[in-house]
Amino acid sequence: MKKLYKFLLNKLPRPLLIRLSYIFRLFSPVIYAGNKVECPVCGKSYRKFLSYGSSVAHREGVLCPGDLTLERHRLMWLYLKEFSPFFTAEKLDVLHIAPEQCFHSKFKAQKNLNYLTGDLVSPIADMHFDLHSIPLEDNRFDVVFCNHVMEHVDDPIQCMKELHRVMKPGGWAIMQVPQDFNRAETYENPSITSEADREKHFWQKDHVRLFGRDYPDYLRKAGFEVEEFLPAEKIGQDRVDRYRLQPSEVLYISRKK
Repeated sequence: MKKLYKFLLNKLPRPLLIRLSYIFRLFSPVIYAGNKVECPVCGKSYRKFLSYGSSVAHREGVLCPGDLTLERHRLMWLYLKEFSPFFTAEKLDVLHIAPEQCFHSKFKAQKNLNYLTGDLVSPIADMHFDLHSIPLEDNRFDVVFCNHVMEHVDDPIQCMKELHRVMKPGGWAIMQVPQDFNRAETYENPSITSEADREKHFWQKDHVRLFGRDYPDYLRKAGFEVEEFLPAEKIGQDRVDRYRLQPSEVLYISRKK
């Protein structure tokens, strides 16, 4: 069963995985009922989280069986709930690129959000477009989310500039990426084109780069001011362990002057 799970996770196309996940979520919380780990997004506890990731970057005990959150989703949720005005502001215009299932219905139901989603192919997105040229007007959004996208695109700085362009002055964004903190500089090699080689070098078959510790410099080059949110420091190690966050992960909050 575990081998089948890994095979489906790594071989099925993303739109099909999204559709199948709705079926999986109907029965998985019952199978994994318990109190060893907790997901702050769905608010439920489980005996364990599931494994996730490619064969190169596979991680045990990180995927919530209830709402399919990963470490990065739970970290972002905690930041939004406890350290931002996202849920309390009177009105926010929000653009969500590649909307995550665990957030999509929750954000869409929020009365204080004008919520628009975009993606190249996702079946749950409102609009479909190439992030290198966003078909939306300047200075429109207070908040932008664009997570685990920049490792897929041809020109990440151009995409970041486009997101900067459609944000209002004073707006802020969260743009998480897979990041290798053992690397000082981002690793790119255009000669690496096969799925097997991309997975080996960039952690996933559809990645075209692996960001290093210089990732915030990319954001700055696109015009953003960047502040770092460190989970262990801000949330506490006990909760990091309970929610199965990545202790080394940094949440970069990117702001437009």
